[in-house]
Amino acid sequence: AELRPQWDILLLPGTVEVAVQWFAIHPHPDILFLDIQLADGPSFYFIEQARPESMIVFTTAYDEYAVRAFTVNSIDYLLKEGDQISVYLKEELLNQFHKDAILRPVKADFPILYEDENILVVDKPKGLLVHGDEGEKRITLQNMVLNYLKEKREWDPSDLTGFIPSPAHRLDRNTSGIVIFGKNLVTLQELLRLFRERDQIEKRYTLLVRGITSERGEINFPLIKDSEKKIVKVGSLSKGAKPALTRFHRIKAYQCGFSLVEAELLTGRTHQLRVHFASISHPIVGDSKYGDFSVNENFEKMYGLKNQFLHASYFKFLELEGPLSYLSGKEFRSKLPEKEEKILASISRL
Repeated sequence: AELRPQWDILLLPGTVEVAVQWFAIHPHPDILFLDIQLADGPSFYFIEQARPESMIVFTTAYDEYAVRAFTVNSIDYLLKEGDQISVYLKEELLNQFHKDAILRPVKADFPILYEDENILVVDKPKGLLVHGDEGEKRITLQNMVLNYLKEKREWDPSDLTGFIPSPAHRLDRNTSGIVIFGKNLVTLQELLRLFRERDQIEKRYTLLVRGITSERGEINFPLIKDSEKKIVKVGSLSKGAKPALTRFHRIKAYQCGFSLVEAELLTGRTHQLRVHFASISHPIVGDSKYGDFSVNENFEKMYGLKNQFLHASYFKFLELEGPLSYLSGKEFRSKLPEKEEKILASISRL
């Protein structure tokens, strides 16, 4: 079918976040073609393959989405008012967008830590995906939240504006704790900015590691992804690794040779805590990818722990400006899951 232009999008000054969220609703293998016309410069284009069940978001926020930065003359370019993007779609794909969003029914089973008209802060249980993957598309935190908001009549799947309430960040499937959703576009854009810049938020994790750590410490090792091995590892900036900084303090040292630690992320790299603590010979207990396999085996036999002892336990908004300024100083805390509490009680007696 012939490609023809649809949906001209005028951009706000200074933004690099252009969310084409229709693809999160209607998965399709067709090509998305973008023609970008700058207000005071040349036009250019690129082609992105639409991945099934994925949201294509042109942002530098975080890389679980298809992340691209617009570049002009080999430098990053901030889109500004008057710049225009035309989206070209195949005719049959365009017809799909006139249908209601596909909402997979699922029980909304998650604790709510805070909610207002703009944000929803939830306590994700371990083992639950934030977004769907090839193996699971229905039982996800995203689907649970959408069903919850639909029941409250705060989101309508038949709304053709295309916006879907979404998380501003993610946790690994086997990491429990705090996840924050934006209920509207303005809020989600602001949350994405906060998580990208990270100087107006504070985010901490509670973890159990092998060995006795120092009382306080800082881990400052750049990290790089190894796509072939599907792992993240310490690397050098000159070879493409990205800066990664973690600060921590020890909450408790156990005589049996383990430490309960609270860690703060100063950057937000994939698997950052897991790789950083493994790199200083204090791997997270239960981590099947970067951990101590003999320790993991013992904890599984003794306590049924099958994945990493890692919990997103604390989040704070610092001094904010703009649409979320009313949240300045707001804190959220999440208790350790019951299984992890029982493990701590048990190793205290060893």
